[in-house]
Amino acid sequence: MEPQTDRYNEVFSKYPEKLNSEWVKSTVKTAENKSNPKQDRETLIRLFNCIDLTSLKTTDNEDTILSLVEKVNSFEEKYPDLKPVASICVYPCYARIVSRSLEVEEVKTCCVAGGFPSAQTFPEVKIAETSLAIHDGAEEIDIVQNPGHILNGDYETLAQETDELKAVCGDKTLKVIIETSALGNLENVRKASLTALYSGADFIKTSTGKDGHTADPESFCVMCRTIREYADETGRIAGIKAAGGINSVKEALIYWNIVGEVLGKEWQNSSRFRIGTSRLANLILSEITGKECSHF
Repeated sequence: MEPQTDRYNEVFSKYPEKLNSEWVKSTVKTAENKSNPKQDRETLIRLFNCIDLTSLKTTDNEDTILSLVEKVNSFEEKYPDLKPVASICVYPCYARIVSRSLEVEEVKTCCVAGGFPSAQTFPEVKIAETSLAIHDGAEEIDIVQNPGHILNGDYETLAQETDELKAVCGDKTLKVIIETSALGNLENVRKASLTALYSGADFIKTSTGKDGHTADPESFCVMCRTIREYADETGRIAGIKAAGGINSVKEALIYWNIVGEVLGKEWQNSSRFRIGTSRLANLILSEITGKECSHF
């Protein structure tokens, strides 16, 4: 069957401006130059509050997930002057454990779903998995676009899947993972981002971190620019999430500063920006407190 792309060709035609690779490089360079973890404690406090604290290991079990939840539950008592992380992100089978044992109202229960991390399964399975996660208490769902549909131009199939999963999510937050490293070029990143946004994504996200590749600032910059163009065109606000191999405070600050450069300060909060990590929480906390921390 030939891909039905007319609707999305029409969408893309609303954004005729060509990507400017020099602008992307310059914006990323500016963000890199601003990213000094020793400079600004207040920024680090705000960045910490944007963390999706993640455990997506093959060795996860009920005990390890409960241990992670307890660390979040005990955080306020140990660090009463700091806001907690934004969410705990786990596989769908642990949604019930997290939602029932989490005591911090501000922290959301987040699940990957929809055939994570490859998206290579039946649409019915994606719908069922997402529905079950929400039934068990998930307030946020991270799904993966199938990069193959972008590479062969089948935007309609891709959009239909996202439409259906957003319908399942209802008022719950849907984050759509673009898997930027699989798309080959920045123009495909832009088209993937637009397809997700026009299909109801509340956030778009860089990558799973499960394919051997990581997030990259250039793709993230293009995603931010697309969110800005989309907001200007439609009036609808969407968030942005960086994830996949972000291992240092400086790297995290680069993404934070790209958001500031492209989208503005109004996006630099947990309602519009997230960073997915299992490694950074202690590192950022150590920079904030000025001493080595291993709370998480």
